[in-house]
Amino acid sequence: MKAVRIHRFGPPEVVVVEDIPKPSPGNGEVLVRVAAAGVAPWDAVIREGKSKVSPQPPMTLGSDLSGFVEEVGPDVSQFAIGYEVYGVTNPQFCGAQAEFAVALAGMIAPKPPRLSHREAASAPVVAVTAWQMLFEYAQAKSGDAILITGAAGNVGAYAVQLALDAGMRVIAVARSSDPRSPDLELLRAYGVETILDSSAAGFDNSLLQVDAVLDTVGGDTVQRCSAAVKAGGRLVSVASTQPPQRAGMQSVFFYAEVTSQRLLTVTDLFETRRISARVGSVLPLAEARSAHEMLAGAPHKSGKIVLQLIG
Repeated sequence: MKAVRIHRFGPPEVVVVEDIPKPSPGNGEVLVRVAAAGVAPWDAVIREGKSKVSPQPPMTLGSDLSGFVEEVGPDVSQFAIGYEVYGVTNPQFCGAQAEFAVALAGMIAPKPPRLSHREAASAPVVAVTAWQMLFEYAQAKSGDAILITGAAGNVGAYAVQLALDAGMRVIAVARSSDPRSPDLELLRAYGVETILDSSAAGFDNSLLQVDAVLDTVGGDTVQRCSAAVKAGGRLVSVASTQPPQRAGMQSVFFYAEVTSQRLLTVTDLFETRRISARVGSVLPLAEARSAHEMLAGAPHKSGKIVLQLIG
């Protein structure tokens, strides 16, 4: 089978597409015939050797996938051959960008019928991350004011949709001053009324007091936005391993934990049209290196990069 591989850590040039044996599922695993696989910033982190969880090369890249159950391993009763599923391969976030991929049964779920495979492959990690940020870590509720950095990004856009759906007031932070920017148009289409440009003069003085900050960008932006958190509020980051700390503010960094149950929650939101997927550039598996060049800054469409193998 064809798979996206690296034999050493490094820049996009280390990415190759080559033939390897088709894997077999073990206990608690299923073999998925991959219809589409996501390409995301953490794939670049793994490719560069900066991940704390991934194995050493040679290895197959990719975590998010959507496809068909090809084979079921021992101790798996919730899936059968032919089921359409989506989710993540394993806690090491590798192995998805291939014609066939082994996935833990506890990290996949039935694919939302409303979504195409490319849409489903774009969603698992980013949608679950946004859900965990908002409801599990920020413990946000209807009526809360939530500031979201990188609000037009892949995780941020889901966080915006989830917060608005739950009756929260969203203050979106985006790095754009052009009112015709696609990012701003996206946020307005979601229904965001307050959008702040983090690169604008006076940004710090424009910050409103909020119950929680959801940070997807880290760096100087989250440091500045932390001043907006009310006493007793929370700051949740997936971008800064050492987020700002101060008295009266709970601050946490976390790694997403994709589970079947969380995916089922997200599936319900897709099926009831309360959130929508956003696919960016779509490439065939053979052009995986180009996808990694996009992660490194090459031009590409806004939204999640996806490798499409079927359909």
